[in-house]
Amino acid sequence: MPENDGKKTETFRSTTEILTRGFDPRLSVGSARPAVFRSSTYVFSSPESAERAFDVATGRAEARPGEKLELIYARLNHPNAEILEAQTIPLEPGARAAAAFNSGMAAIITSLLTFLRPGQSVVYTVPLYGGTQHFLRDFLPGWGVRTIPVLAGHGQALDAAVRSAENLGVVLVETPANPTLAMTDLARLCRTVNSLPVSSEGKRPLVMVDNTFLGPTFQHPLTLGIDLVLYSATKYLSGFSDLLAGMVLARDPELVERIRMQRHLFGNILQPDECWMLDGRLPTVTLRMNRASKNAQRIAEQLAAHPKIARVLYPSLFSDPEQLHIFHTQCAFPGAMLAIELDGGKPAAFEFLRNLHLARNAVSLGGVETLACHPKTTTHSTYTDEEALEAGITDGLVRISAGIEHWRDILGDFERALDKL
Repeated sequence: MPENDGKKTETFRSTTEILTRGFDPRLSVGSARPAVFRSSTYVFSSPESAERAFDVATGRAEARPGEKLELIYARLNHPNAEILEAQTIPLEPGARAAAAFNSGMAAIITSLLTFLRPGQSVVYTVPLYGGTQHFLRDFLPGWGVRTIPVLAGHGQALDAAVRSAENLGVVLVETPANPTLAMTDLARLCRTVNSLPVSSEGKRPLVMVDNTFLGPTFQHPLTLGIDLVLYSATKYLSGFSDLLAGMVLARDPELVERIRMQRHLFGNILQPDECWMLDGRLPTVTLRMNRASKNAQRIAEQLAAHPKIARVLYPSLFSDPEQLHIFHTQCAFPGAMLAIELDGGKPAAFEFLRNLHLARNAVSLGGVETLACHPKTTTHSTYTDEEALEAGITDGLVRISAGIEHWRDILGDFERALDKL
């Protein structure tokens, strides 16, 4: 799809670009907003155009600057994916290219498999989403990739792991960590990686960040030197807990193009209907995230003094000087994710969840509704007891994704559930 309608030459701000970039109404019968293009295959204007499209799609040739290739088949690309990707780019400062996937795990796995090879190592922070942990710990070693976990929030340990890893290919960070909210200093990490000697091919390891918790509104990894930003677009980008999607963004379009080549093989592109739904929600991401963050901060600070809560994990309540420094220098606001640790362990956590009425006991996050879950037995249940203990995922820990309801109503729901413990 064209980058614009042929008339716009100005450079607009991101909130405007989200609504205008990558969509030409003339190609949609004059529709003011993108239509849904439900088609598995596309008609070529000529045999030569078909040949050229396949040459580029299969990697036999590179697209020329500004070249508009014709569409081939919806497993490779389709209009709604192109529109969505073009309109997501302005949301992520520093991004120049994006690729849409049918889930966050599809985005993460495809990105890792694109750049990792047998015999290489990947350093990653823990805790992180349980599905990602499962892939790194249990799948990749079987394909000859060494995986090296480092506890999130320990900058010196991460530096040491990066410097000592043999044949390091990728560093993967989730910050804030899921579910403990521990933060990683991204600028420091990039300095460490950039200090490594280049390989014989003149390359350094790639640094990837799962930015789902705070991005794209409150944290901008690409501006700090990160190579790839990964999203479960199911969460805040979508915001209504009714579709699955993933997104990869980068400063270097060549990195995204290499990922797209693997997406062609794996067939995990986001389908047209979901692209259309997600695209329509992008203009409200900042509005929704700001409201949810304000709710979470008010709730976290009120619960911090509750006698039945051992501690509240939330960026504005950090006491560690290094964590406070990372938060204040790397993040615009603390976000809508928090965790509470109850004194009574698993029985207290389960009883708390059982007595919620407004908040919903469900996994996932980033929706307009408030959700709460017990990570050790759900999202992070693949962790061994030793891994959970090291990562700070205790029996009494409850993860909360604050929604956009009135914060006093959410707080009241929590306080009533706590009173019943």
